[in-house]
Amino acid sequence: MERIVQLLDDLDDLVSSIGLARERLRTIAVWLCCLLAFGACLGGGILLAVNHPPLALAAAMLLFTGLLYHAVTSAHGLPARH
Repeated sequence: MERIVQLLDDLDDLVSSIGLARERLRTIAVWLCCLLAFGACLGGGILLAVNHPPLALAAAMLLFTGLLYHAVTSAHGLPARH
């Protein structure tokens, strides 16, 4: 009976270790996807700036305006009102 309990405990440890390894692989895959997306956006911005500078400037101004609006309207970092 003790052997069966030990075998089931070893199987449980094996399944748990597979889950931990899978989580590590998922974290690496998500990080790699984010890195590739950042590189694609950066490369696209450079290509746009080389081929169509006014359009790149317009896109940059739209992004800056959105960032500025978000910084002004968000309540992040402001003291609470009483």
